[in-house]
Order: sequence, then C-alpha cells, then structure tokens
Amino acid sequence: MGNGGGGNKKGRRDSPSPPLETPPRGELPSTSSSSSSRATKRHRVAGMADRYFPNDLPDFVAEAPNGGRGLLSLPYSSLSERLLRAALRIKDKVVEETWTRARRQVTDYTLYTGALGTALLLFKSFQVTGNRADLALAGDIVKECDAASRGLPFLTFICGRAGVCALGAVIAKHCNDQLLLTHYLSSFDEIIVTEKVPNELLYGRAGYLWACLFLNTHLGEKTIPHEHITSVAKDIIDEGRKLAKKGNCPLMYEWHGKKYWGAAHGLAGIMHVLMHTELKLDEKDDVKNTLLYMIRNRYPTGNYPSSEGSESDRLVHWCHGAPGVALTLAKAYQVFHDEHFKQTAAEAAEVVWNRGLLKRVGICHGVSGNAYVFLSLYRLTGNVEYLYRAKAFACFLLEKADQLIADGGHAWG
Repeated sequence: MGNGGGGNKKGRRDSPSPPLETPPRGELPSTSSSSSSRATKRHRVAGMADRYFPNDLPDFVAEAPNGGRGLLSLPYSSLSERLLRAALRIKDKVVEETWTRARRQVTDYTLYTGALGTALLLFKSFQVTGNRADLALAGDIVKECDAASRGLPFLTFICGRAGVCALGAVIAKHCNDQLLLTHYLSSFDEIIVTEKVPNELLYGRAGYLWACLFLNTHLGEKTIPHEHITSVAKDIIDEGRKLAKKGNCPLMYEWHGKKYWGAAHGLAGIMHVLMHTELKLDEKDDVKNTLLYMIRNRYPTGNYPSSEGSESDRLVHWCHGAPGVALTLAKAYQVFHDEHFKQTAAEAAEVVWNRGLLKRVGICHGVSGNAYVFLSLYRLTGNVEYLYRAKAFACFLLEKADQLIADGGHAWG
C-alpha cells in the first residue's frame, strides 16, 4: 500500500556534517534532543531524492486567530473544517471516477485498488458526517463487489472476499438490515483458509485475520469465535518458525521467494496483526524477539530493509520501510510495555518526517499512509509534536494533492 514536499517554508535548520564513523546496523547516532534526529534532521540519503520531496516544513508553527502564516497556523476548528471540505470533495470525485463513470459495474472488487475501496471511503464519510446517503451508496457498491468476488480464491481484507463480506456485514448492521447482515456473515463463514495460503497481509492469513478482527471490532467480540482466530494465528506462528530455522530470526516468512520485512508482505504487517490476537507466552516471545531482530538489523539511517539482507535504503512507505514498522512498534509498546519499542517507534517516525513527503498521495506508498505514523505516535505518547506533524502532512496534501494526482501520483499510490 508515493511522495510530496512544500514551498519556501520558514523554520528550516541546516544539517550538521554526518558523523565520521557510521554506526553499526541497529544503532542510530546519539542526539541531545528529545527528537532522535534533530541533529541530522535534513540529512538525505544519496539516491533517494527521486522518491520524495525535501521536507522544508517548519518544525512547529503555533496556531493564530487569523491564520496569518497559512494553513499550518490556522486554528484547529478552521483547519479541520477545511480538511473535511476537501475530503468530501475528493470523496465525491472518487465516486464519480470509480463508480458513476464505470456505469456502476465492478471490474476490480478489492479494497486495495478497486470498488470496495470506494465503499470503505463512503462508509468512513458516513462515520464522520452521519450522511446516510453515503452509507446507502456504500451498501450498493458492496453488493456489486459481492457478486464480482464469488468463487474467487482471494480471501483477505484488503485484496479478497473476506473484505467484501466484512465491510458488507458492518454496513448492513448500520442499515438495520438483518437479512443482509446474515448473508454477509454466512458468506464469511464459507471462506476456507487452506494450507497453501501464504501468511502476509495483502493476500495471506494475516490479511484474513484482519477481516476477522474488523468484524469483532464493529459487530462484537464474539462475532468471529476466539478459538478460530487463535487457530489461524497459531498456523501463522508455526509457519514462521519453520522458515526461521534457517536463520537468526525467531519468525520468518516468504512471499514469492523473498523474505519481506514490511507491512504489506512481510514481518511488520504479520507481527502487527498477531499482536491483536491472544497468543501463548512462547508465541508472544517469538513475536517480541522478531521485532527486536528487526531493530538490531535496521539501517544506520533508522530506516528498515524491505526484505532480509537488502542493502538498498530507498523505500519509506507504509508497505516497505520505516512507516509500516513504526506502526507495528507502537503496537508492540502497548502489548509488551517495553520502553525500547516506544523509543524505536519514535526513531522510525523521524525517518518518516525527514523522508516521508512522497511523490504520491495514497496510503500504501504515499503521503497519506505516512501521516498515520504521526497520528499513531500521538495517541501513544500524547506528544503534541506528532499531532503537529500529522497536521503538516495533511496541509501539504491539501495544497498539493490535486497537482500530484495530475502529474501521475495516483490516488492509490
């Protein structure tokens, strides 16, 4: 599951020279500031400039009654109204492009790149505004996705039938349509997770578990039985242990022959989902030590490899690199109550701040997905700096998104 960056903003500070000695993998240069990368804030890795805009955003801008310094200084209420208006405008445009112009026919039913993503957008709009027309339209789109996905082998929340059934059930609940709710839950129960299914988030067991967790979050904890969730989680753990016997990490997985680390296909996404399930003590230890292995073997820049053994420090996306790992480390702190995870989540967030204004706008590999890192860290720590950084990325999108999309930075990028 792209890149962005602004005009001549005040508040930028020059970077000092890099340290004479490169720290070993897993260790970052020490700084005297509370933010781990203050001393190297604008350091840019050679060869990365084509993927992201330099972050010239000021470190902090105080709110002012008249918003005299632009979007970043607007009071909360004024800015939130601007952001909501822009979001609803984009929502209407997405519906027009993906549904109305498609003559209400579904060729790609998935949440990731298809019509179900439009349905989820409409459902999110309903949650914010209470607009039941959006809810009804979301339900109509899911019905078409239901028809388009029947009999197909893909079973995850993002890229499979489980997502169709899960979102359909939640929408049916909000529409008070018990018959349709029963249909979607029955269809969900028919999904079979075979031995051949991989383990990653987009197409594998972790992605199926995400759909189970989505249902339990929105419809009640017993919607999908605890025993079923723990059984699938155990299968993921067992598969990870088998492959890990060949290396030094407690759990390891492959996707098309590569041992990925990121959220989309690899360790970060799988560990994140597993931490939402009830694990036995030895299973929790393996998850924790897998994350510690990743931390020890990150790049000296603080970014994370896209796959085991990769030396290419290029990607700072939700799907590959520090953003997806940061979200997982934040969850790890909540589960294990280990300060090391909170600190390393903050260090990963610094990478996102410095290299995360991507040249695309979407969630998977765009500015939107990277902004979630700051929201997650704000909820975890209460540090207003992270809320400001999320606001800064959102303001960047508010100013630049239309141009980025027009230039080819697709909304799904």
